[in-house]
Amino acid sequence: MPEGDTVLQTAARLHAALAGRVLTRSDLRVPRFATADLTGRGVLGVTARGKHLLARIEGGLTLHSHLRMDGAWRVYTPGERWRGGPGHQIRAILANTEHTAVGYRLPVLELLRTSEESRAVGHLGPDLLGPDWDPGPALDRLLAAPDRPVGEALLDQRNLAGIGNVYKCELCFLARVTPWLPVNALPDGALARLITLAERLLHANRDRPTRTTTITAELRTAPSPPSTADERRPLPPVRVQERLYVYGRAQRPCLRCGTPIRVADQGDRPTFWCPACQSGPTP
Repeated sequence: MPEGDTVLQTAARLHAALAGRVLTRSDLRVPRFATADLTGRGVLGVTARGKHLLARIEGGLTLHSHLRMDGAWRVYTPGERWRGGPGHQIRAILANTEHTAVGYRLPVLELLRTSEESRAVGHLGPDLLGPDWDPGPALDRLLAAPDRPVGEALLDQRNLAGIGNVYKCELCFLARVTPWLPVNALPDGALARLITLAERLLHANRDRPTRTTTITAELRTAPSPPSTADERRPLPPVRVQERLYVYGRAQRPCLRCGTPIRVADQGDRPTFWCPACQSGPTP
């Protein structure tokens, strides 16, 4: 599932394949931009902003895309078979003499002026993986809606950019609170620690081919639950094959206490938690 770490890796692959080279093929398969031709223009660079991808192109243009749930960009060499999905799912093709980048199932694809990128990403909160990451504004934005459930607040990209549903569930487990606990029910300092943990967690996975929250030693001490705000307990080591604590593990035993993991919808997202380890309201 594409989240901030996945999008950053995608941006790095696209940048390595396209930046500094002139496009020899351009095909945007969305009605609004179907006639746009970028052939002959150089690609200046590709960067990530939260879950958004920005490919900056000569002439003051930016190709903005968002992967959402199942979008993907694949990079191929000449003669290599395209394996990202059937042809009717292709939304964009950008090619030079050495590489072809193919965008599959992209729910958001638009061409805009680089000077107007804020129209696409200006609403985002601080980027957890960005060079200008600042936890202060993220904390202020989260505290601005104190009655909102923690899980919903973490997913809101206007508060902080890069967290998706997997990280939401894992962060709440590590913080030992349910995703339905209101922000203002956290003890003093717990929200700031949760933001710090989110930044550490995404950075720990920014270069990993497979996302994991269970074998990173520096993450095994987590923010305390509301009932013991000043206490910290280490998480136990787990088997290497168990890469996530709760996400996708419904009815399987909790890696900390053995209680079966539960799942319920929060908004339109399946949300996983341990009823024994996590304090707070549940559906």
